[in-house]
Amino acid sequence: MKQRRKIAIYWASSCGGCEIAFANLHEKLLVADEHFELVFCPCLVDTKVEDVERMADRGIAITLFNGAIRTDGNEEMAHLMRRKSELLIAYGACAMSGAIPALSNLHSRDNHFQAVYRENATIDNPAGAQPQASTAVPEGVLVLPRFHAAVKNLVQVVDVDYSIPGCPPESTQLWKILEALIAGTPLPAKGSVLGAGSSTCCDECKRERKKKTIQRFYRTFEIIPDTQKCLLEQGILCMGVVTRDGCGALCPQVNMPCIGCYGAPEGVDDQGAKMVAAIGSVLDIGEYKGMTEEQIRERTDAVIDTLPDLAGTFYKFSLGRTLPEGKAQ
Repeated sequence: MKQRRKIAIYWASSCGGCEIAFANLHEKLLVADEHFELVFCPCLVDTKVEDVERMADRGIAITLFNGAIRTDGNEEMAHLMRRKSELLIAYGACAMSGAIPALSNLHSRDNHFQAVYRENATIDNPAGAQPQASTAVPEGVLVLPRFHAAVKNLVQVVDVDYSIPGCPPESTQLWKILEALIAGTPLPAKGSVLGAGSSTCCDECKRERKKKTIQRFYRTFEIIPDTQKCLLEQGILCMGVVTRDGCGALCPQVNMPCIGCYGAPEGVDDQGAKMVAAIGSVLDIGEYKGMTEEQIRERTDAVIDTLPDLAGTFYKFSLGRTLPEGKAQ
């Protein structure tokens, strides 16, 4: 019987959707099982960290590492899986760019602890207790992984061979990668993005696009958009114009806007700034002629005020790669 190569999936600070994407390979899992032995995946396989430590260095052919780096525990596992893996892949938006967990970089560690453990309306904590790195108890010392001051992505912590975008990555794209590995097809140059294209989600979207003139924005619960017309033209903030293609524009297909989970397309370093520029070019604030500078500003502000949570909208999946060192300055 042909010896199967080892594959691992590790879950750092994330929601677990990347594991679901792997499980959503459905019957193709049987094909993958013929070629790969799943040796480590805490939510699917009962393998302990000690078992991984005993494996030969680079003995795991492929590790799909998902999740951002929030704690010492996450960072230690990133270094361990790098040492044990021939190919280490940043699997999903959190590992690739920090994604939603990295939005916490807009606040300090103390802010988080204050909000969660002291000011939370559902917590009864008059002493103001909060988690400590170590706590002495009669049985010994309890140790928790240290909560880092900032969230990092996997690329900022260890050397990464490839990245796969998405929240989560599309199972069809993941299968293309596994299929190429099974067939022995050469992968692109180290550092490449796999499972995606180099253009934008708009290029995959079948909606009708005309000249955009936006007078205000709507949240998704405020209107029922036309199913054929471009969502952005209808005032629904769709990030497709600044998001890498590869998902098949699945969200716009079901009348929901792209939220940017595949990250910025090739050649764009700052996804949020690119979206701000795109919006600035299509805002229709009325006739400028005869308006004072203050009136123009007020009209523009009135349109922008219809956009909630600017950071969470424009940088939902890219803040961890946009801010220097992944931390608000």
